[in-house]
Amino acid sequence: MDVDALTALDVHTHAEISRTGHGALSPELLGASEQYFKAHGHRQPTIDEIAAHYRERRMAAVVFTVDAEHATGHPRIANEEVAEGCAAHADVLIPFASVDPHKGRAGVREARRLVAEHGVRGFKFHPGLQGFAPNDRMAYPLYEAIEELGVPALFHTGQTGIGAGVPGGGGIRLGYSNPLLIDDVAVDFPELRIILAHPSFPWQDEALAVATHKPHVHIDLSGWSPKYFPPQLVRYANTLLKNKVLFGSDYPVITPDRWLADFAKLDIRPEVRPKILKDNAARLLGLAKD
Repeated sequence: MDVDALTALDVHTHAEISRTGHGALSPELLGASEQYFKAHGHRQPTIDEIAAHYRERRMAAVVFTVDAEHATGHPRIANEEVAEGCAAHADVLIPFASVDPHKGRAGVREARRLVAEHGVRGFKFHPGLQGFAPNDRMAYPLYEAIEELGVPALFHTGQTGIGAGVPGGGGIRLGYSNPLLIDDVAVDFPELRIILAHPSFPWQDEALAVATHKPHVHIDLSGWSPKYFPPQLVRYANTLLKNKVLFGSDYPVITPDRWLADFAKLDIRPEVRPKILKDNAARLLGLAKD
């Protein structure tokens, strides 16, 4: 990957559909997400199509799915398929994997194999969808392996559009996505690189506190149009967290075109913009020197 040739690096995109047409979410949860993001009938691009979309824009993207089979009963898209698809487009795509912490030692073995044999560069967790508190000791053997492997762990934080409006929220407990639960993880695994995904409504201040206090905790800006960012998030991105905030879109529900157009109107210092759009992520992912 020629990082210097890239205009931006999106750390948060979703593989929503497999080669066989199997969706990452059940139809009920997918419909709720579309309603939440006002993305009715949005296309679910294949990995090949994601690559073409980003290559056309001279951008790179991290791609992942979510393994939430234990809590939802819905089979995941195989991590191997995501990794193989990204490997076919290594000029623009970076594979992350998702392993449900409920899988215990089998999950730990899978994580190690995915990095060693499939070139996976990080792991995605969605505590509400996966049905676990991030600081549950059940997940600690998996975090230990990820820390040892030297790759980041990306956690969904804040409210989620998945399950919104469905009776009982589709069983998703929002409290599992409070960033303060991840503060415990940052304490207990001090060398683990952590990304708090999204503006963390209604816990934005908590996310800023954790990212400011813990040296290896970062924030990605996905899932929201920048015009809706809380003012304190913009202020910290411009100052204390200028080296720890990352561009993320949440594609395909939010396109990089829409996100970047709104970001261009945001009051971000000129010297900070390239950090957020590419440099911070390139360093975190080991694509550029410190």
